[in-house]
Amino acid sequence: MTVLASALDTGGPDYAAHRAAMLDKLAALDAEHAKALAGGGEKYVARHRGRGKLLARERIELLVDPDTPFLELSPLAAWGSDYPVGASLVTGIGVVEGVECLITANDPTVRGGASNPWTLRKALRANEIAFANRLPVISLVESGGADLPSQKEIFIPGGALFRDLTRLSAAGIPTIAVVFGNSTAGGAYVPGMSDHTVMIRERSKVFLGGPPLVKMATGEESDDESLGGAEMHARTSGLADHYAVDESDALRQARRIVARLNHRKAGPDPVGSGAGAGGVLPPRYDEDELLGIVPGDLKTPFDPREVIARVVDGSDFDEFKPLYGPSLVTGWASLHGYPVGVLANAQGVLFSAESQKAAQFIQLANQRDIPLVFLHNTTGYMVGKEYEQGGIIKHGAMMINAVSNSRVPHLSVLMGASYGAGHYGMCGRAYDPRFLFAWPSAKSAVMGPQQLAGVLSIVARAAAAAKGQPYDDEADAGLRAMVEAQIESESLPMFLSGRLYDDGVIDPRDTRTVLGLCLSAIHTAPVEGARGGFGVFRM
Repeated sequence: MTVLASALDTGGPDYAAHRAAMLDKLAALDAEHAKALAGGGEKYVARHRGRGKLLARERIELLVDPDTPFLELSPLAAWGSDYPVGASLVTGIGVVEGVECLITANDPTVRGGASNPWTLRKALRANEIAFANRLPVISLVESGGADLPSQKEIFIPGGALFRDLTRLSAAGIPTIAVVFGNSTAGGAYVPGMSDHTVMIRERSKVFLGGPPLVKMATGEESDDESLGGAEMHARTSGLADHYAVDESDALRQARRIVARLNHRKAGPDPVGSGAGAGGVLPPRYDEDELLGIVPGDLKTPFDPREVIARVVDGSDFDEFKPLYGPSLVTGWASLHGYPVGVLANAQGVLFSAESQKAAQFIQLANQRDIPLVFLHNTTGYMVGKEYEQGGIIKHGAMMINAVSNSRVPHLSVLMGASYGAGHYGMCGRAYDPRFLFAWPSAKSAVMGPQQLAGVLSIVARAAAAAKGQPYDDEADAGLRAMVEAQIESESLPMFLSGRLYDDGVIDPRDTRTVLGLCLSAIHTAPVEGARGGFGVFRM
């Protein structure tokens, strides 16, 4: 074993300051998560319970295996928008009858579970995760359909939800719908296009048009039960495959459906890492210490090996090219028994050597079918005459080429800065990592707020000079302050998570657990690397 030695001074003032700052950020994060958990608020939660119904997360809790974790995804969706935090939908990965499944649940306490534009984006991201990782999809449905005032943003792109269900099924990925209440209009196609559908007596209502619409369109008088009730669909239309007497029975039947799927993992099982057959050694250092590693000022570098030592199995890490391109740490480890390659930014800036090192390392991982974990803390690729002449563009392009065409699964965690093209080279959202999470300390933008405001100032000053006009320094200072404040607010993890640029903002102490859950889900699908096929590398 090559055990990482920790130099973290947990008794020093820097550690204490970093820890205090992180705890403050976590408290703010918890407050935002609480908004998602609150759903539509006390009034509508009480009304829902008064109807004898379970809340969305209570349904999920009964669905998944006892004492197993549920990895909730995108809990802050719609943060900072005009819509409630969480986007009236709960999504995540849970184990049902021993099978990892992608679970979605409408929150009917938020405007009847109606879908707004962020609900749509969140649901599409969930389908994307299910497809990439071959995860069966279980939809816990109770929705009045589209939020009509925002229909212009939902109607046309919303058709992709139904397309996805059919493509999942065509790919041999099971889809299951459990209908707890209304599933109307376009929403009726969720049970209609799922492989298996469960409906509940006197609860489920599935129809393209409810009684008022039918009356308007055809003049026909009808009622909910005869038009779209569970018994009608079970006895007459055939839409319901299973007829449940209540919510608990419906969830029991959904579990039995999963038990009979015969759905098996296609990737290799995890292996032990020194604790005996099938055993996994935990890190040798306390995960709680992850709170004190990242400085509050992201201009101050930190050693990512301190993070790696508290995340990987046994703190065992074989570094690749340790003396070459030292501002990027690369190496091999295992995490919950799964082999991984790790790329972690050390000093923030990526130079030519780091870019070439990364490209080679990514190729090696693809030869060995080993997933890659990217730990971000980069301000981007180095600029300046010396570096441009030294080929930073072609070397940065080499790294981005390798990331773009790599076929092994990628996992990204934004620990600190993730700016500019460095965000791309480290497999940011646009490069389709299987999962991407952020710490509360993370920031991401085209560049840092001061740099961006400074560039705008320089350009404006040059434009004034070219026109022979005087430059207003006082107005410039005001503009720079305004731009800095705007970019700072738009770089923060809650803002980015609200727009689904990550899959969630996590407590650093949960990093190992979250990555382990993701690696297990990833191995439901085959894990295979690219054999060549990287395009032309500029040398």
